[in-house]
Amino acid sequence: MISLDAVTKKFNSTTAVDNVSYRVEKGEFFALLGPNGAGKTTIVRMLMGFSKATTGTLKIDGVPAQYHQARNKVGYLAENHRIPPYLSGWEYLLRHAALIDLTRTDAIREIDSLLEHVDMVKEKKQRASTYSKGMSQRIGLAAALIGKPKLLILDEPASGLDPLGIRDFRKILESLRNQGTTIVLNSHFLSEVEKICDTVAIMSKGNILVKDSIHNIVQKDETLEDVFVRWVDKKNA
Repeated sequence: MISLDAVTKKFNSTTAVDNVSYRVEKGEFFALLGPNGAGKTTIVRMLMGFSKATTGTLKIDGVPAQYHQARNKVGYLAENHRIPPYLSGWEYLLRHAALIDLTRTDAIREIDSLLEHVDMVKEKKQRASTYSKGMSQRIGLAAALIGKPKLLILDEPASGLDPLGIRDFRKILESLRNQGTTIVLNSHFLSEVEKICDTVAIMSKGNILVKDSIHNIVQKDETLEDVFVRWVDKKNA
């Protein structure tokens, strides 16, 4: 579903991503991990066409990421996304549906279903200014799911959520994975990643340090946090 081949991204004299290559298979739940400044969000921005690679190629389902056709079946939830405070969640979703040319009838049917999926039916007519962080994230996820994307890209979706919000978000993502959606997740919540992801890659200073299945990367008596610290410390030594 996603391929990166020898991707480098430079900002003037700073190399944010340094010769990175990896694959994400269809139906896989993949997590890209790393400390702040590792290059994770830079990769997401290149996949979403917001930024171009300095060298190398990124493809989504075989289509170069710089072409808008690559994102026809991609849902995206940005880190710290914002809903205009004067819109209700329902109005916000209706505007997203219009961007992909759904008819109003189809849009309403799909939005109502998604609001049930993210447990926001009762709050759908409230203005976004009244939403908690968790409620805003639920609406953002619903927006990312409009049009039934084959690929879902989430950049720190649990940021700012309380433990109950994180648990509920995990349950939603698990149900999507069970439906065959390919999910790419950037996250600092390693305990949650360990529970739900199939494969992880750990980045530091623009490089992929290791990429493997959770089963292979986390050994007996270890946690994903132990593995993460060990690899990042090794990189910084």
